[in-house]
Amino acid sequence: MDLIPAPSSAVRRPDEDFPLDATTTLTAPPGLSDAERWLRGTLSAATGLPFGPGRPGTGIELALDDALAAEAYRIAVRPGHALLAAGGPAGALWAAQTLRQLLGPDAYRRSPLRREGWVLPGADIADAPRFGWRGALLDVARHFLPKSDVLRFVDLLAAHKLNVLHLHLTDDQGWRVEIKRYPRLTGRGAWRERSMVGYRSAQRRDDRPHGGYYTQDDLREIVGYAAARGVTVVPEIDLPGHTQAAVAAYPELGNTDAVDTSALGVWTDWGVSHHVLNASEETLRFFEGVLEEVLELFPSEFVHLGGDECPKEQWKESAAAQARIRELGLANEDELQSHVIRHFDRWLAERGRRLIGWDEILEGGLAPGAAVSSWRGFGGGIAAARAGHDVVMCPEQHVYLDHRQADGPDEPVPVGFVRTLEDVYRFEPVPPQLDEAAARHVIGTQANLWSEFADSARDVDYRVFPRLVAFAEVAWSELPADPAERDYPAFERRLRGHLEVLDALGVEYRPMDGPHPWQRRPGVAGRPIEGPPPVR
Repeated sequence: MDLIPAPSSAVRRPDEDFPLDATTTLTAPPGLSDAERWLRGTLSAATGLPFGPGRPGTGIELALDDALAAEAYRIAVRPGHALLAAGGPAGALWAAQTLRQLLGPDAYRRSPLRREGWVLPGADIADAPRFGWRGALLDVARHFLPKSDVLRFVDLLAAHKLNVLHLHLTDDQGWRVEIKRYPRLTGRGAWRERSMVGYRSAQRRDDRPHGGYYTQDDLREIVGYAAARGVTVVPEIDLPGHTQAAVAAYPELGNTDAVDTSALGVWTDWGVSHHVLNASEETLRFFEGVLEEVLELFPSEFVHLGGDECPKEQWKESAAAQARIRELGLANEDELQSHVIRHFDRWLAERGRRLIGWDEILEGGLAPGAAVSSWRGFGGGIAAARAGHDVVMCPEQHVYLDHRQADGPDEPVPVGFVRTLEDVYRFEPVPPQLDEAAARHVIGTQANLWSEFADSARDVDYRVFPRLVAFAEVAWSELPADPAERDYPAFERRLRGHLEVLDALGVEYRPMDGPHPWQRRPGVAGRPIEGPPPVR
């Protein structure tokens, strides 16, 4: 019973196994219909057994227990009966995921390899997550991923009890969400002429157009599919920086008195473009219109607005921007950036939503309900938590999964610095500098995958797994707060068994002993680089 992520408690009862056969039933109350539907469909596909409806006290039974927290669950497996009790629908989904783990790697297949010999091991399991926000960022702006790949990524998150998909939808290099009132955002902004190859390779281009976007119905499908698996999709719409794709589509959004934007294209470089939004009232109204449609598509409490890495050169050269600074009584361009963020902070709050942004948004002051994604180390998160803001810890030094997994000439295009599987497992989201009251504002943690160098689902798999498995245990399980006290060898042993689950799911993870042959790039990939990755 080597479960991942590790449960709060698990006791094996070897004399009380529950063999499954064609008569085994599955029942649940109406409030747990998502878990019932998912579990029946998943287990039936893998085992070939029907799992027809039954009655309480027999077969596999999902039940509600008001004494448990919403995401908590307990499982009791006895001969003829497996009770999955949960505090709410989310807890029932996590219990169902654990039940699938108990059946072994073949339970992750989409068609049965065998129709006999399925046995649930007798056990008592009690479990609940450490954090309410257990997230992964998927950057589909730099390299677009088809909808089917996003849905598959949702399944992989849910399988590891991660419950937030942070979908990075817009950036300098592409706009990926259909906005019906502004069709050029995708008609023009979703496509770039070519892409850089590697990192800081200004002379190396693939000369291949790249792009794509999700229709509003695509996004409704993704959101609904994720919700049925316990995953909330949080959209990110970047502003006022990281917006060259939007300015390319609608040049009037740029600083037109400082630079000619009439022939601007979607950016073909990695890094941070100097083309940023102007801060006029008209531009604010434009993005209010964008966000009105975004809110209709994404019911999440939080909406991520970026708010980071906004170059100020064009504002310094723009007479209109300087006049705007004077009109608003601001001191400088930094305060102009803060004005834009505070405007949308209030706008979202008026509609019952909460702004979340990268830690730069702290610099201008925030409304009480706004939250911070701490990416530049822990400093921003510590300051935010002490100021009473909720924080999601995602420091690049620990949980940026585009960073290379090992040093050596056979690794794929390297970014940043080496972060090994063990490094991720020893990541502690709550800094020791926080007292108990401030620590409660750390609502969760998140691993980020930026896609400059991941242009396909198999590249995503390679960079994310198995490190995301280690991260999932950090986010879910009650591990020792001192990273040095964590039993990494025991986790590695459990992980080696879990790799059979990833194999069954078709995940092209990085093998424990080094890159896949298709990923090795001798003499190119291993060259050292200078400095941090180009963005977040």
